[in-house]
Amino acid sequence: MTLYKNKYRVESTRLQKWDYGWNAKYFITIVTKNHEHYFGEIDGNNEMKFTKIGKIASKFWFEIPDHFPFVILDEFVVMPNHIHGIVIIDKKRDDTKPSNGNDDERGDGGRDKACLVSTLSSPSSPSPPPQSTDKLSPGQKRFRNPGKNNISSIIGSYKSVVSNNAHKSNPDFDWHSRFHDSIIRDDTELNRIRYYIKNNPKNWCDDKFYER
Repeated sequence: MTLYKNKYRVESTRLQKWDYGWNAKYFITIVTKNHEHYFGEIDGNNEMKFTKIGKIASKFWFEIPDHFPFVILDEFVVMPNHIHGIVIIDKKRDDTKPSNGNDDERGDGGRDKACLVSTLSSPSSPSPPPQSTDKLSPGQKRFRNPGKNNISSIIGSYKSVVSNNAHKSNPDFDWHSRFHDSIIRDDTELNRIRYYIKNNPKNWCDDKFYER
């Protein structure tokens, strides 16, 4: 944390050298506000029993590629108070960069549910000093302009459409203001995360989001 105008602010935990619109596989976790069980419950057979809002959360996840054609969806699960999914950005233009596996990244991205832009930086955060955009890192460019067709805009749009439809049956529904994303480095990590997502209902009682 750094001090700015006598107030502490949290620095972005995202990888500053990484553009979150680049081709890669991303592990996404989105949690409901206060960990409320809006999506359903896990029954005695370790199966998810969906509420109406849980079905909405599932439905609109699978519609993401309809609105972002460069997105491929992988393993996905809806849990009582959160969702896990793997999002693959696969743009065909030659403007992407593969991960070199050298940087450790466990980023936490997020955005406000009422707008379609990322909220990676706080409104009270100072702007970086003027400099040539050619010399800016992806993180600095993201600070100035969150952009579109990246993980924040994809997940932001998903959160918004789920919220808008969920409010028709429960006006109190809300997401946690941020979401967690992680760049998947290789096939070993991909398979481990797939296994984790697939078995999440069976391991619900040991889940860090578990609350009755």
